[in-house]
Amino acid sequence: MREPAGPIQPVTARATSRVIPDITRRAFAVWFRDAKVWATFYKASLIGDLGEPLLYLVAMGWGLGKLVGTVDGVPFIEFLAPGLVCSTAMYAATFECTFGAFTRMTRQKTYDARLATPLSLDEIVAGEVLWGGTKGFFSGSAMILVMALFGFAGSPLALLALPLAFLIGLLFACLSMIVTAKAPSYDFFSYYFTLGIAPMFLFSGVFFPLHTLPQWGRTLAWFLPLTHGVNVSRAIFTGTVDLGTAADLAWLLIFSAGAFLVSVRAIRKRLVM
Repeated sequence: MREPAGPIQPVTARATSRVIPDITRRAFAVWFRDAKVWATFYKASLIGDLGEPLLYLVAMGWGLGKLVGTVDGVPFIEFLAPGLVCSTAMYAATFECTFGAFTRMTRQKTYDARLATPLSLDEIVAGEVLWGGTKGFFSGSAMILVMALFGFAGSPLALLALPLAFLIGLLFACLSMIVTAKAPSYDFFSYYFTLGIAPMFLFSGVFFPLHTLPQWGRTLAWFLPLTHGVNVSRAIFTGTVDLGTAADLAWLLIFSAGAFLVSVRAIRKRLVM
C-alpha cells in the first residue's frame, strides 16, 4: 500500500528505470479533473476544434469538389469527410497534450499538486493521455454527426468511427506527451506542428488517394500514423472493410501502445530530480 499523501516527494532515478508503468484506476481521477475544467469552457473549445474542419469540408468539399468531381468512384466531399474525422481527432488531442499538458506541468504546477497525492507519475501521464483521447473522441464525434446530417454516413458501420476517433486521440495524445516532455517552452511546439502534424494532415490521404503519389511518397506515407486512421475511417464510411482495414487497425493499436510506453518514460526523465 502507498503511504498517505504528504509533502511532494521528488521522482527518483529508480522510478525512471521501470519498464511496466505503475498505473491503477486512480488515473481516472486525473481524467476527471481535466474533464471538469474543460466543462467550464467547452463551448469555446468545440468551436475551435470544429471550426476549421467544417470550413475545409464546405470550401474544399463543395467548392473544390465541384471541379474535382469524383475520387475513387465517390463524390469528392464524401471522399474528404472521413479523413477530416481523423484529422479533427488528431488536432484536438495534440493541442490538449502539448499546450494544455505543458501549461499544467510548468505554469500551473498541477503535476506538483498531483504528486502530493497517492497518484504516481505514470498514473498522471495515463490520465492525461485518456483525456487527450477523450478530446479526440468529442471532436471526431461532432464531425461524424455533421456527416450524418449531410448524408455522408450511409453505412451502418459508420458508428465504428466513434471508437476510432478515440483511438486516434489516444495515439496522438501519447505522441504529444513525448514532445511535451522534451519542450523547454511553448515555442518548441512550432517544430512539432510544422514538421510533424502538418505533413500528416497533408500527406496521409485526407485530401487525395495515396496511389497518386510516387512509390517513395507512398512508402513514407505508410509510416505516418494518420494514414492508417484515414484508411480505417474511409473503409468504415464506405462499407468496404477488409483484411487491409484490420491490418491498419492493428498498426494503430501497436503503435499507440509503444507510444504510450515511450511517453511515460519521457515524462519520468523530465521530472526526475
